[in-house]
Amino acid sequence: MKRGYPLIVGAACMWGTIGIFFSVLHFNFGMSALTIGILRAGLAALLLAVGLLIWKRDALRLPRTQLVPLLWFGLIGIAVFYVLNTEAVFLTNVATASVLLYTAPAFVTLVAWRLWREPLTARKIAAVIVSFIGCALVARVYDPNALQLNLWGVVVGAAAGFTYGMFTLFSKYMSTRASPWTTVLYSLLFGTLFLLPLQFVDLPGIEPVNYQALWTEPLAWAALLGLCFGPTLGSYALYNAGLRTVSASVASVIATIEPIVAVIAGYVIYQQTLEFLQLVGGALIVAAALALTVGHGAAKEETAARLDG
Repeated sequence: MKRGYPLIVGAACMWGTIGIFFSVLHFNFGMSALTIGILRAGLAALLLAVGLLIWKRDALRLPRTQLVPLLWFGLIGIAVFYVLNTEAVFLTNVATASVLLYTAPAFVTLVAWRLWREPLTARKIAAVIVSFIGCALVARVYDPNALQLNLWGVVVGAAAGFTYGMFTLFSKYMSTRASPWTTVLYSLLFGTLFLLPLQFVDLPGIEPVNYQALWTEPLAWAALLGLCFGPTLGSYALYNAGLRTVSASVASVIATIEPIVAVIAGYVIYQQTLEFLQLVGGALIVAAALALTVGHGAAKEETAARLDG
């Protein structure tokens, strides 16, 4: 067995636990999605900067020509994505939010078709349709009462999938223009800078920033550090190490265990469950994601550049 396989599995398992960290920080320590987004991006940027200063100083250099793309990367791929992804977990549950992220390849396919005139083959069209059918099942369209209660959470989760899809496009663009660690560091840093002013603004539907737990609950720091060292930075390091011996297409298949881990973790820790038709919908979304990524080489850029959640 290639030694990269367990590294890919480890990365996917870390990604699958991200909703648990969000839930602990929110339900146990009262942190809002905006609070978690600011602290996650800012602390991860600080930890990574210290690590690069010690082991890889050349990655600290920011190419001036990439300043604007990295600013956009930080705004959409970090600031907006982090808040939406975290809020989706609060509004739905760990498993649902994780599954909805896998709509990202469908959004990427549609954006690439509109902006860069990439052809929409029959396989792509079918995969996009299947992805959104799966999304509808996860939203429980078959139960009008449940749909009404859960609709906003599903919308936020799908929006998180869209911003993660844009993260994919930024990652693909940056992959040939800067070190991966440089891209991660400055996208985190710029994302933090975009999020910081929002703590002084009342945002509709978003709870205000609350840092009280940091001063009164030492375990909140443990959860926050676990979020940064685990699914934010650790998974990225493991996945890229695994790609040294495992092809990107195979790695993307292995990484689809993430929502399975999320479902199991949500059930074991919070007794959160998905109905049978929701599980069918999740399977359709993951299958569509595989059909859209494995065949045309986007898998490496999409998952290797991932920071979440």
